[in-house]
Amino acid sequence: MNKNSKNSTNFVDKAKLIFGMREAYAKGKNAMEYARYFLSEKKEDQISNQNLSTLIAYDLQSGNYVDKARRYKSYNKQWGELHANQIANFLPPNGTLLEVGVGEATTMVSILKSLKIKPSRCLGFDISWSRLKVANQWIKENSQNAELFVGDMFNIPLANNSVDIVYSSHSLEPNAGYEEALLKECYRVARKAVILIEPIYELASNKAKKRMREHGYISGLHKVAKNLGYKISNYKLLDYVENYSNSLNPTGVLSLIKSDCETISLNSETENKKIYWQCPLTKSNLIKMNDAFFSKDSGLAYPILNGIPLLRVEHGLIASLYQ
Repeated sequence: MNKNSKNSTNFVDKAKLIFGMREAYAKGKNAMEYARYFLSEKKEDQISNQNLSTLIAYDLQSGNYVDKARRYKSYNKQWGELHANQIANFLPPNGTLLEVGVGEATTMVSILKSLKIKPSRCLGFDISWSRLKVANQWIKENSQNAELFVGDMFNIPLANNSVDIVYSSHSLEPNAGYEEALLKECYRVARKAVILIEPIYELASNKAKKRMREHGYISGLHKVAKNLGYKISNYKLLDYVENYSNSLNPTGVLSLIKSDCETISLNSETENKKIYWQCPLTKSNLIKMNDAFFSKDSGLAYPILNGIPLLRVEHGLIASLYQ
C-alpha cells in the first residue's frame, strides 16, 4: 500500500469512527464501547484513533457536569471553597489564574464565587470545544468572568510565567506515566505557584490504590516534583465534601512555589504581569487579530469559533497573509 492509499484509508476509518460513535450515543448506547469494538478491528493509526475516540466521547457528553452542579448545589459550593482556600494562600492582589482542564467551568465558577480577593483575569482551557461552549453559558449565568480556549495540557499555548497561579482539579488524574511532562508544563506557565488538586495515590488506602491503578491514574507527583527541584509548600489529603466525595478517589493537594529569581530568569518580560500567548507548534508569539490568533513569525493562524480560540497544534492554519 502506498502512502496516499494509507492516508485515504485512515481518513475513511476516522469518518466511520465519528459517525459510528455519534449514532451509538444518539441511540442511548455507550459510545466508547462502540469505539473499542471498532478499534479492535483496526490495526493502523491506533494511537491517533484512540485519542479521537476519547475526544468524541468526552464532547458528546457536554452538559453533564453543569446538570450535576445544578442538582448538587451545596456540594458544588463546598467543592469550590475547598479549592479557593488553597488558591487564596498564593494569589496576589490583581493576580491571574489558569485552570488546566476546565471542563464546563463548574469548579471554576465556584472558586470565583468563594475567593474574597478576586483575580484580575481568569483563564481556562480544555480539549473539548462543546464543553467550553457549555462552560461559557454557565459562567454568564453565574455572573462571573473568564477567558476560555481549546488547548492541550501537554502543550499550553502560553509563554513562560504568563499567569500567577496555575491550578487543576482532577483533570490530570487519568494520565499515568506522564507525571513529569505535566508538572513541567504547568510549572513553566506559572509565575507564582502551581496548585494541583488531584487524587494522591501514595496517601490512599490499598483499596483506593487498586482502583486508581485500574483506571490509569497518576501517581508519584510529590516524588517527581522533588526530583525536579521544585519547592513544595503543601502535600496532603483534603477533607471529603460531605455526602458526596468518593473515598476510593481521595482528593489531595500538591502546591509548588516558584521563586522570584526563577521567574525572572525564565522570562523577564513577564514582570509586568501581562499574559503572553504563544504558538503551540513553533513557540512564537501569538497576537489576537479579529477572528484568529496569529503568529507573524510562523505565518500560522488559529481560528476563534463562536468566541472560543482553538489553540491546539492541529488547529493551526498556514495563512502567511493573515494580518
